[in-house]
Amino acid sequence: MIGHRIFSEVNSVLYQLMNTLIQLNDNEFSMPLDILGKSSIGEHTRHIIELFEKPIKDYELGFIDYDNRERNVRIQNEINFAVECINKILSEIEKPNKSIDIVYKPESTTAENDNYTEVNDEVIQSNYFREILYNLEHCIHHQALIKIGLKTLGKNIVDENFGVAKSTINYRAQCAQ
Repeated sequence: MIGHRIFSEVNSVLYQLMNTLIQLNDNEFSMPLDILGKSSIGEHTRHIIELFEKPIKDYELGFIDYDNRERNVRIQNEINFAVECINKILSEIEKPNKSIDIVYKPESTTAENDNYTEVNDEVIQSNYFREILYNLEHCIHHQALIKIGLKTLGKNIVDENFGVAKSTINYRAQCAQ
């Protein structure tokens, strides 16, 4: 049952992201913003998408190297393509839990090939549900940054909980009682 709840939360947060992004045009989406350290809303969206794609794509391999991502600039420049990628994630994310190894490069080494590990790499044991949960929390963090970008562009935030962690939403609800 825990997997179902995680996937339900992912669906909710990713739909929230799509519904927020559609108010932008491609120029606003890809515009570097000073307040975001010269990154764009599109770059934060690409990061969210590519981190969710990794455990899905690497599920059968049984290991994930988050540093070895495609970094597809089309995702950060075209809202419609980003939405297509999010929809693909939503259609493929629900999988049974299983052990997965995470490749960690402690000395900032980068893989030049598709080897599982290089000399300085370390392997950390995890599982699929844990990685999806990590990406969910990471997504919410980047949505908070996207919210800052949206406000800078003078856009309305449709959902007041956009970019707010579930634990914070629950805490605020308790305080309001």
